[in-house]
Amino acid sequence: MSLNKKSVDDINVKGKRVLVRCDFNVPLKEGVITDETRIVAALPTIQKLMNDGGKVILCSHLGKVKNGPNEGESLAPVAKRLSEKLGKEVVFVSDYNVTGEAATAAVAAMNEGDVVLLQNTRFRGAEETKNGEEFSKELADLADVYVCDAFGSSHRAHASVAGVTKFISEKGGENVVGYLMQKEIDFLGNAVEDPVRPFVAILGGAKVADKLNVISNLLEKCDTLIIGGGMAYTFLKAKGYEIGKSLVDNEKLDYCKEMMEKAEKLGKKLLLPVDSVTIADFPSPIDAPVEVEVYDVTNMPADREGCDIGPKTAAMYAEAVKTAKTVVWNGPMGVFENPTLAAGTIAVAKALAETEATTIIGGGDSAAAVNQLGFGDKMSHISTGGGASLEFLEGKELPGVMAADNR
Repeated sequence: MSLNKKSVDDINVKGKRVLVRCDFNVPLKEGVITDETRIVAALPTIQKLMNDGGKVILCSHLGKVKNGPNEGESLAPVAKRLSEKLGKEVVFVSDYNVTGEAATAAVAAMNEGDVVLLQNTRFRGAEETKNGEEFSKELADLADVYVCDAFGSSHRAHASVAGVTKFISEKGGENVVGYLMQKEIDFLGNAVEDPVRPFVAILGGAKVADKLNVISNLLEKCDTLIIGGGMAYTFLKAKGYEIGKSLVDNEKLDYCKEMMEKAEKLGKKLLLPVDSVTIADFPSPIDAPVEVEVYDVTNMPADREGCDIGPKTAAMYAEAVKTAKTVVWNGPMGVFENPTLAAGTIAVAKALAETEATTIIGGGDSAAAVNQLGFGDKMSHISTGGGASLEFLEGKELPGVMAADNR
């Protein structure tokens, strides 16, 4: 796939209307934003376009909008926070139609450097469907240029992510990526397509099923593949070990055997846990104190559940990281939400923090774990998209990336 895309640095936006698809899908509690990471991440692109004299029109989805448009999922709180961050009023178009008369009038009144935020794109209903053509065209009618800076949505062929680009192109406009998207392409895309070797990939999380294609694709690309988290127990069972009450996907045992054979055939290292931190019963609530016992994977009792990699495994994985020049990590090593069961995830995060290698964290739980454990600023890149980063690691073409013009 071609990842050499035009970016905001390649275009002249002075006096032009620029539609920017951001990822403002922020957590809200009673109308208050509880984590503004995504808003902060969007600022460099927005400020660049403002400073260059563009008329900046922002759009984003928020939430899942299952029961139709509602004030609880309005982007109004985002407009307020953005105004504070930019030191300039962001005009909010509250119209649930998103691209109706109110939006047209707000855009018509813009001066260079002004910013308008449209209402939640999902309020239109057509955003996620294949027949979002009309909505795509209406979005394009508001602008001369389109910038995609929402990596977290780039694996969806939605109207505001990919559909709009066709209509921008038809009228001679350009479709480019913002700084956030560019960073994801540079790190995640190129790590998989053209990594500096040795390339070590670490996969964790609960289920093998979630990462089927990722495992297969990464085995072809990396030098060492490390497996941890709940999914490791399906691999261990496939090797014939007793795994007690541990999480297992019995339908994927043959797949795990295939992957182990594939690694051997390709001459790749596939590392599995050699010991496991076990518990008698799952803690409730999840962060409650819990008694643990460590067993080698060759003699795990039938009445216990593995919930983290053991100390021998943590040391082995840390050692493998030390040899790497590129490391990609997706998925925790255990039930990291519990302090007692977070040791494996902490050990891996610490190893990544201490290496000179390029370290890339693929969104979702691993990003949450790294940030919660205080290692976020030690990583080369933390992806902003869970599902999108997984699909990138699978080697899939992401509609939001592919829709941008090539350089």
